[in-house]
Amino acid sequence: MRLSATDIYAFKALGYLGTQPPGRYVGSEELSRATGVRRTYLVRILAALVGQGLVASKKGAGGGYALPRPPQEINLRDVIRAVDGPIAPLSCVSLKWPKACGEEGRCHARNQIWIKVRDAVLEALSRVSVADLAEDFRQGVIYDECLEHLLPPGELLKGLAGASAQRYVSPQQS
Repeated sequence: MRLSATDIYAFKALGYLGTQPPGRYVGSEELSRATGVRRTYLVRILAALVGQGLVASKKGAGGGYALPRPPQEINLRDVIRAVDGPIAPLSCVSLKWPKACGEEGRCHARNQIWIKVRDAVLEALSRVSVADLAEDFRQGVIYDECLEHLLPPGELLKGLAGASAQRYVSPQQS
């Protein structure tokens, strides 16, 4: 599992919503100012969260976004699924993937590693809630550093290729 910028922005928005009194709806402009997330992008993230029942929305005067239940009852497993989809490291071990793998009955790695990794990640994320994000928001932790630490897929491969090249000595070099 790898976090995305969208996940971090969702955490920021939920952290702010988690600091609000129950039933207080926050407009998208206020939420954008409080989190530093561009309003147009934030509204798309909120739509995904609303669609999964993790955020409530209300139109009109006094409308906006609010948490539909206490922050400690909304876990990050559900948030990440709402924003990014399945959390599993491979589609063949996803709880939501509709197609079975033809090798699943005899694939040792799938059955002894990847299912365990999936279950451990799901369990860990289910233990962290929006209340934890709200506590960070209250403390002034706004996750901007997290955005700088996201791992782009290409960078991982470059790092591996560089390490392999450094270890390899051609026969002409020895």
